[in-house]
Amino acid sequence: MTKTEAASGQSAAMAHQPVEIAAAGSSETSPGGDYPWMANYPDGISWQMELTPEPLHALVARAARLFPNNPALTFLGRTTTYGQLAAEIDRVAAGLQIAGVTKGTKVGLFLPNTPTFVVFYYAILKAGGTVVNFNPLYTIEELTFQVRDSETRFMVTHDLAILFNKVEQLVAANVLERTIVVPFVDVLPSLKAKLFGLFKRKELANIAGSAIKDRIVDGRALATTTDRMAPVAIDPIEDVAVLQYTGGTTGTPKGAMLTHANLYANTIQIDTWASDLVPGQERVLGALPLFHVFAMTVVMNLGISKAAQIILMPRFQLVDALKLIHKLKPTMMPAVPTIFTAMLNYPKVKSYNLSSLRFCISGGAPLPLEIKQRFEALTGCHVCEGYGLSEASPVLTCNPVHGLVVPGSIGPPVPGTVISLRDLEDPSKEVPRGERGELCATGPQVMKGYWNKPAETEQQFLGKFLRTGDVAIMDEYGFFSIVDRIKDLIICSGFNVYPRRIEEAIYQHPSVAEVTVIGIKDTYRGEAPKAFIKLKPGMTATAADILKHLEPKISKIEMPAAIEFRDELPKTMIGKLSKKELAAEEAKRN
Repeated sequence: MTKTEAASGQSAAMAHQPVEIAAAGSSETSPGGDYPWMANYPDGISWQMELTPEPLHALVARAARLFPNNPALTFLGRTTTYGQLAAEIDRVAAGLQIAGVTKGTKVGLFLPNTPTFVVFYYAILKAGGTVVNFNPLYTIEELTFQVRDSETRFMVTHDLAILFNKVEQLVAANVLERTIVVPFVDVLPSLKAKLFGLFKRKELANIAGSAIKDRIVDGRALATTTDRMAPVAIDPIEDVAVLQYTGGTTGTPKGAMLTHANLYANTIQIDTWASDLVPGQERVLGALPLFHVFAMTVVMNLGISKAAQIILMPRFQLVDALKLIHKLKPTMMPAVPTIFTAMLNYPKVKSYNLSSLRFCISGGAPLPLEIKQRFEALTGCHVCEGYGLSEASPVLTCNPVHGLVVPGSIGPPVPGTVISLRDLEDPSKEVPRGERGELCATGPQVMKGYWNKPAETEQQFLGKFLRTGDVAIMDEYGFFSIVDRIKDLIICSGFNVYPRRIEEAIYQHPSVAEVTVIGIKDTYRGEAPKAFIKLKPGMTATAADILKHLEPKISKIEMPAAIEFRDELPKTMIGKLSKKELAAEEAKRN
């Protein structure tokens, strides 16, 4: 009996009861109502799949019912089963209700990747609250803005000084009402907890001596609550599960209202897409931060939907990640391109056995074709590039695991999702196939709107279609390719130059590890491209070498006017190359 045959009964049990997803209209449809991508859709997956929206925490209940003794979370050697996880979530949800969490209460998570994040995320939802994700590296100013804008009342954190000291300031300034503090040693295996208490006590905050101790809720006590939770009626379509803050297309932080239905739908869309993964038999490497929408959905929610063992890393560290893959043999690794690149460029990478990986999904930034091909050759796994944004929970498109592969593409839309490319001058019009247009999308995963920002919400939509601010083209297969972001467009002597095209060409140079291209002021052309390059360890290249490499690949108008080599390039918390810091530096020079 094959692995798939053995699990067929389990797969059927994990199936989701259907209702039809309604598809929006498009001028690209055929007379029969088909969309261009449907003729080349992956075998065994229906774009017209049916789906019943459910409260997001139903994922945990289903996994615990079917696989109660399977490992759910592994963290620094401590493992929790699905039965244990579900029971702890129920206790914490009851404790949250006693602490004052009711329907719609905003509760922030200010945590690294620890089991506490997973437990409180689903407990907040089960208690009727709304999760607000916070980046642990935010400054006090950034935290203050987001707490006030979201109307967050409680903040969940650990007693690590690096975290608690910031939350303490927010509570002391009456920005936050209260904080829920979970002792860090509680998430560690017993031996490591003892050693941490002995040797790393200086990393812990003085909770007992805090000036706000009367406004601290004991997270350990919540986890031992004996009272039963009062059931809360959840309307998946209307009730907001998560406020996910994003700059959108304007750069101004806004809370994307992701409903239970949005997040549940996106999880099931990806669950369906990853058809080779067997419920109850997979292991996911959780190296990306869970507060980021990509990891929240594709590591945590998808992992639990598959009843997989989620191997949590507090933060990504290259050698630690390679050791975990070698030892614990995850079968799935969601990652950003910089992680794949870092692994490939590590001189001792072949000392580690990475062959357990079968499915890797790349998101957050464009994946260079060379990196995809090299990683697949190294590991034997499929690396599928997806595309999305916070406002879409986040996945909108993804390359197929099997079937047609279009190099450089982000693939077709995931089930139930319609992509429409709109004219850059007149967004009310669709562009013909093969021409550039703004990628606009509609589907069950698209947000309800921005929290308390009706004007911005209206600007972000064209009818039911979400404007992404990204420029794309659709090929003859109905697959999409991102050209660039609209605001990243460089206009040189009246010609449009797209940074991604230049970046892809530079990435083909054998010495280049990472590259970012931005527009800089040019007295003759108005704007010109500038490339910032990080070389691979032990490799060399000059600006003249790069320009010679580019001559046959891009037009003269696209040639960088300047090339700067750096030891490191700025990145976001998730590891995505960031352009704003470089643009700010260039602005100061002029």
